[in-house]
Amino acid sequence: MKKQELIHLHGLLAEVHTQIEEWENDEVPLTAYNELGVRPTSIHKSKTDHKAAVFKLVKGITSSLDEPEQEAVAPHAD
Repeated sequence: MKKQELIHLHGLLAEVHTQIEEWENDEVPLTAYNELGVRPTSIHKSKTDHKAAVFKLVKGITSSLDEPEQEAVAPHAD
């Protein structure tokens, strides 16, 4: 994957992260991603930096989606 494509993917994942936070009304924990200090707009960073950021961003997004639902669903029969 070229650097430009990786930066584009990074930007798309950042948008997915923002959308999930809006839907869930909760902050998605991205401590490892934030510690890297690489954002989609950091075009001066290396391809390797963006690749690491993409992996950490994906891991944070997927871990927040894997959490079980907090709301209990009342059992009922149709």
